[in-house]
Amino acid sequence: MDRLEDQVEKEGRDLVILEAVIENGPIGIVRLAEETGVPKHKVRYSLRMLEDDELVEPTPQGAVPADDIEARVAAINDGLDRLVEQLDGLRDVFSSAE
Repeated sequence: MDRLEDQVEKEGRDLVILEAVIENGPIGIVRLAEETGVPKHKVRYSLRMLEDDELVEPTPQGAVPADDIEARVAAINDGLDRLVEQLDGLRDVFSSAE
């Protein structure tokens, strides 16, 4: 469970950074850290993950959202809904075993 919680925390941080880029882009690491309260080294890591997922693009002025970000955010939300359903199903399995 600890590993899963850590991964969810990282994904949540990535989404906080993504939201800040969407709202404020172009935006650099220092300003992202100030806006989100996330330490600079973790902002840098999240930006790298978001770039790998093609959700943000680096520019000389800072990170900007991908051109098709609305569709990508909708897909993320759909995926989160599916995960919640799966987790609820797992809880049901274990609660019936009690």
